[in-house]
This record gives sequence, structure tokens and C-alpha cells, in this order.
Amino acid sequence: MKCPVCGAPDSRVLDSRPVEEGSSIKRRRECVQCGKRFTTYEVVETAPLTVLKKDGSREFFDRVKLQNGILRACQKRPVDVEALVRDIENQLVNSLVSEISSREIGEMVMDRLRRLDAVSYVRFASVYREFKDVDTFLDELHKIQTDRKEQ
Repeated sequence: MKCPVCGAPDSRVLDSRPVEEGSSIKRRRECVQCGKRFTTYEVVETAPLTVLKKDGSREFFDRVKLQNGILRACQKRPVDVEALVRDIENQLVNSLVSEISSREIGEMVMDRLRRLDAVSYVRFASVYREFKDVDTFLDELHKIQTDRKEQ
């Protein structure tokens, strides 16, 4: 590993440990030439996941975009957004598909939010399903109440 201070091509590893649930490795290194210490991270490189949008366009999966949408729905609610995003991202990566529709991702989010927090679920669904009026909200709330009574 090239030293970021002096540019020397060699360094030695002082310490290695897994981070982010074992999906990457943090290494503490020391430059052989100047003695400066620095940290590197190794992450498994995966094939890019493409998202097929409603309008037919395609874009690369963006974790931050997913996280921001969920954050807005879960604002001031008792939901571990980071765990939810990580769960969805892991499912997408482990599915080994190279392309997925935005609709499928939205359904994954709604399915998890429905089980975690009804308020966050309705907030997300109202944007995702483009609720047009109060009756649509009421219909969705009625479905949630019916599901809770059946459990």
C-alpha cells in the first residue's frame, strides 16, 4: 500500500479487524520508509445493481437515496433506519440480480415498515403510492387496523 505522506510503495500492517458486520476490513498500517501511520479499508467489490425506474430509465442503486427516503418517513419515530437500510441492501446484494425495479424496492421498504411502525409505513406509502386524497389515507389505515386485529 502506497504511503499517503511520502509516497513510498511499501507499508506494514500493524492491526487488522473486521468492521460493518464483517463486510469490510480496517487495517492500521505503518510506512516502512517514513514511519507514519495510516488506516486503510478493504471492501468486497460487487457488481453494480441497476434500478429500473417507473419512467423506464435506469440508474445505479444509491444507498443514500434509499436511506433519505426512509429517513423522511421515519422522522421522529422509533425506527432504526440504518438497520433497515442495511437489511434491504443485503437482501438486494444477496439476491444476485443485476437489475431490480424501483417498485420492488419500494415494496420491500413498505413490507418492513408495516411490521416496524405503522406511522412510518403510512408516511412512506403516501409518497410511494402517491395518495391523492384523504379517502386513500383512510383506506390504508383501515387495512392496518384489520391486519392488527387478525394478529
